[in-house]
Amino acid sequence: MNVATLHRTAASPHRGPVEVATLVGLYAFYELVRGQGHATLAAARAHTDWVVGLERHLHVFGERAIQDGVQALPGLPALLGIAYIVLHFLGTGAFLVWLHRRHPERFAVVRNTLIGATGIALVFYVLFPVAPPRLAGLGFVDTVSHSAKVNLSSDLLGSLYNPFAAVPSLHFGYALLVGVTLASVARGTYAKIVGWSYPVVMLLVIVGTGNHFFFDAAAGGLAIGAGYLIATRVAAPRRERRRQFASGSAALTY
Repeated sequence: MNVATLHRTAASPHRGPVEVATLVGLYAFYELVRGQGHATLAAARAHTDWVVGLERHLHVFGERAIQDGVQALPGLPALLGIAYIVLHFLGTGAFLVWLHRRHPERFAVVRNTLIGATGIALVFYVLFPVAPPRLAGLGFVDTVSHSAKVNLSSDLLGSLYNPFAAVPSLHFGYALLVGVTLASVARGTYAKIVGWSYPVVMLLVIVGTGNHFFFDAAAGGLAIGAGYLIATRVAAPRRERRRQFASGSAALTY
């Protein structure tokens, strides 16, 4: 397969089963690579201390206050714990299916943005392991384990993922991409409101459950931004050919 063929493959949407198989395979590879981290808890907490120090310097270290507020509302910790698991996987997956069916012209860029951002995140997970708030020894509650009854630190789940893969937060990054895309393509006011609100809701989820700091979310947004630049770069030659074709057709018509 030559470069031109690879480019056409990456720049175009494909049949649903092909896209599903591709994304599932890439996600399995992502989990395999992410799980290869061998950072110690001490090293990860040292990086967490740096993150907390930066937030305190910028006067934005308010995650404990948010989680305390969440814990004070009956039922909310369990709800956020479930949302932490469900929205990231099922929410993102459902959105991709909807986008592929309703707006296939947008699908390739969104898919490639996710792939690019995930690749960038993997590099940071290996080079900059960070303990999430719930493992940082700072008094945060592991809401997902205690309220949603899903032990993220169990031997089974621990063998499937790297607990120190906190920066960047792809939970927030994916939600940002999903929300902005939905808001930009949706026609109804309600759908637009859902789109713009979704990243905010996800920020509450990841902070309220003790899984991420604000810094992690900001890094997730930057990863998505970088992934988008990569995706538009991939799509640019195809758009350029279309413009050249349109210009040539106009010249011939004239």
